[in-house]
Amino acid sequence: MSTITAGAKGPTLRRATLVGASAILIWSTLALLTALAGPVPPFLLVSLSFGVGGLVSLCLLLVLGRPLAPLLRQPWPVWALGIGGLFGYHFLYFLALQSAPAAEANLINYLWPLLIVVFAGLLPGERLGRAQVLGACCGLAGTLLLVTGGAGLAVKAEYLPGYLSAIACAVTWAGYSVLSRRFGAVPTEIVSFFCLATAALSGLCHLLFEVTVWPQGWGWAVVAAMGIGPVGLAFFVWDHGVKRGDIQTLGALSYATPLLSTALLILAGRAALSWVVGAACLLIVGGAVVAGRRLRG
Repeated sequence: MSTITAGAKGPTLRRATLVGASAILIWSTLALLTALAGPVPPFLLVSLSFGVGGLVSLCLLLVLGRPLAPLLRQPWPVWALGIGGLFGYHFLYFLALQSAPAAEANLINYLWPLLIVVFAGLLPGERLGRAQVLGACCGLAGTLLLVTGGAGLAVKAEYLPGYLSAIACAVTWAGYSVLSRRFGAVPTEIVSFFCLATAALSGLCHLLFEVTVWPQGWGWAVVAAMGIGPVGLAFFVWDHGVKRGDIQTLGALSYATPLLSTALLILAGRAALSWVVGAACLLIVGGAVVAGRRLRG
């Protein structure tokens, strides 16, 4: 098994971290694009968008003359991690939303940035950074405000399966992100095949569990935009960042995703500005500033 540790320093580490952080900006568009896509069932939307992302990236590889055969000759743990991470996360996320209230499920799901910070401290050559933990905790507090609207949570025993699914969802994405670093020699281009496999498995879930409602009109353009951006390019730059950048800082910075998503929804007239958003902004931005100390050093 090929490994890569936190040996990169200085500009190389900083550059890779910034590349990975661009995924956070791209993912922030997902909520707005999902709203614009219309009443398309979740698994169908995932299947279509991942299909676009996988096919576009595959076409780019062919145009650039990159050989595909070496990419396919990877050990089974690489495939299990990649497909399990991308498909497993989305499957568990939708299961959580169906089994528990959205606010609680979303908040539990957003434990994954904090878990990345903690798990990354267990990697060879890494140590648990106090600034990253503090930044992630501030981000989690800000996300709590955003998700609940400042009204608190109502934890009920009947939603336990949904809560457990959300926990599994957070652990899955954090585990995928951190363990990807253990396969640092695997080319990022393999994400193309992870996307295609996720599209196929999500399509199967759609056939088993959902009623088909296709995108209408501009909805197809929105699906294409999702596949190119938050369900395509974002996973490639994230793969590069977690393998070669400061993974703990990336985890802490990830709490910017729900904040930026909310900001875009407000600008699009689909959410309202409130004191809760302002307070969450202070907490998340403050946490990001604290967590980013290592990059400025």
